[in-house]
Amino acid sequence: MSIDDADRIVLDGPAIEAEGLADWRVLHGVLHARFRTGGFNAGVTLVQAIGAAADEMDHHPDVDLTYPSVDVRLSSHDVGGVTRRDVILARAISEMAVRLGAKSGPEVTSVLELALDTHDLEEIKPFWRAVLGYADSEAPDELVDPTGKRPTIWFQESAPHETPHQRWHLDLRVPPEVVEGRIAAAVAAGGTLVGDEAAPMFWVLADPQGNQVCLTTWQGRERA
Repeated sequence: MSIDDADRIVLDGPAIEAEGLADWRVLHGVLHARFRTGGFNAGVTLVQAIGAAADEMDHHPDVDLTYPSVDVRLSSHDVGGVTRRDVILARAISEMAVRLGAKSGPEVTSVLELALDTHDLEEIKPFWRAVLGYADSEAPDELVDPTGKRPTIWFQESAPHETPHQRWHLDLRVPPEVVEGRIAAAVAAGGTLVGDEAAPMFWVLADPQGNQVCLTTWQGRERA
């Protein structure tokens, strides 16, 4: 296998975890990191360093600069997941952050997905594509925001049902190590753990009025 071929292999969750990327978490096939810079100018310096390294590798992450942090997302769009290219650049970015005094915050990374229960996704998918200006995903049961800013919409197959049964629910992808604490906080806030049969892929919780949300992780899935 050539180096180029190896760089195109999509890594699964265990393979990514084995790389020991302490600053990074894989969420929906993308490496996420947040670096607390403490100031806007410090953030600009970090972004400039990331840009130089990305140009040198010809492999470019998505970067958001805010006060007082920098959020970075890494994936190989040509193969639809995390590859060795992303691991190499992630390590380089972490080293830059250390040199610049930025602190990582992997525990705050998360990705929100909107899930819509439906017995016929083809009947309603065109409407949501049009009204939101979304585009088709590689997955036939998803729509994605072309700008990458808004949540993915996932159409979950369900039996026909009448309102007011809940049809929309939130799927929040979080790092595996934060799930226990998040469930405990939700229950303490009046919620209920509805089901954990599919854990560690997901846990179902409900608010005091029965509206449900799923906490999800990469664990137990074929792809991260």
